[in-house]
Amino acid sequence: MNPEVEQMLTALYGAMAEEPDQPGRWQARHADQVLRSHFQPIYSFPHRRPVGYEALIRVSDAQGQVLSPLHAFERVGSFEEQVHLDRLCRLLHVHNFVEQRMPDCWLFLNVHPAVFVHAARHAEMLTQAVDVVQQLGLPMNRLVFEVTEDVMAQDEKFEHAVEAARRTGCLLALDDFGAGHSNFDRIWRIKPEIVKLDRSLLQQAMRSPRMARVMTQMVSLLHECGALVLLEGVETREEAQLALDADIDLVQGYAFGMPQADLRAAGEISPLIEDVWALFDASHLQGRQRYEERVAPYRTAMALALLPLQQGRDLRAACEAFLRLQGAQLCYLLDEQGRELGARELPAGVVQSTDERFAPLERAGDARWARRPYFRRALASIGEVQVTRPYLSLHGARLCITVSVAFWQDGRLRVLCGDADWGQAE
Repeated sequence: MNPEVEQMLTALYGAMAEEPDQPGRWQARHADQVLRSHFQPIYSFPHRRPVGYEALIRVSDAQGQVLSPLHAFERVGSFEEQVHLDRLCRLLHVHNFVEQRMPDCWLFLNVHPAVFVHAARHAEMLTQAVDVVQQLGLPMNRLVFEVTEDVMAQDEKFEHAVEAARRTGCLLALDDFGAGHSNFDRIWRIKPEIVKLDRSLLQQAMRSPRMARVMTQMVSLLHECGALVLLEGVETREEAQLALDADIDLVQGYAFGMPQADLRAAGEISPLIEDVWALFDASHLQGRQRYEERVAPYRTAMALALLPLQQGRDLRAACEAFLRLQGAQLCYLLDEQGRELGARELPAGVVQSTDERFAPLERAGDARWARRPYFRRALASIGEVQVTRPYLSLHGARLCITVSVAFWQDGRLRVLCGDADWGQAE
């Protein structure tokens, strides 16, 4: 063994010892402080049980007074001491985790980016650290290293450190995504297996339905990037329900368990998650019923417009029933390439009110809508009325739905469309 590596391990183990009254439970000393491990469960919504634990350091002074974990790191006088303390915490966590013999669970370990990069630069130390962890009985594929998202971009060698860490077989979690200056470009470059969303996103989503939809789309994009999504800081049933609605994979927070020295029993099902799943089923059923009731008049009116159009009636006469409905914005006709045919028709007495900031979109001329879902779905099911999910319309940049139906007229394919306000003021 390299003398430097041997010296490092000797120093680490010299600072650790079993707690006097709890065999198998390890503690460590740094300066005049005592360090202990606590673990917070990380639950999977589909499995309803813990699939991992985040290790958190707990600090007390010589008199047993509990201190903030930051206190230990704030007193660090040099980078070398920071590296030592960081390693000491992780080794302590691994010992306490392994001693509890929890099968098939990840251990999430926080690591400072600078220390992470430092370890990758010293290949032999990294190799020896891997050997120590595996000798303790923890395969590297069950280790998840958490690195703070806003700091990692400051070191151009971070990506090389990621590659070195991945060669050990561990997983990488990007922490605090959504706080500060988050950047999806980092996700594409680093390709973390897990992305942890910051609680600030959850708080915004709880206050605003629009932000809740944004968070759902963010989760979808992260899934497209190949990452599991973990939402931290979930403290209430309502927040857990929002996380499930957003298709979050993993959750962590006081609602599911406080950090503690002992791990949860293997296979323990969360009553809260069972409750949230029941609410999910009920709310989706009710939501679907409300949605169908709301769109049914638009579906019926659009179906009634088909025959008059096929008989040669003009667009306004054919769409009279649709345009009389509350919330109806306009009707328009598209050809087989998605181009608008003729003028749009508005409800009687209504003048198109366009935000002048979006006026260029109204003056776009010969617009094509062939890529829109309402056009493609209509062509795929000729004669069947289609309804989109709510989306931001370019006709005034407001939230709407589009009802559409494709039909044949004089041997040519046409698509009749009607937009209606979805009307959620925020």
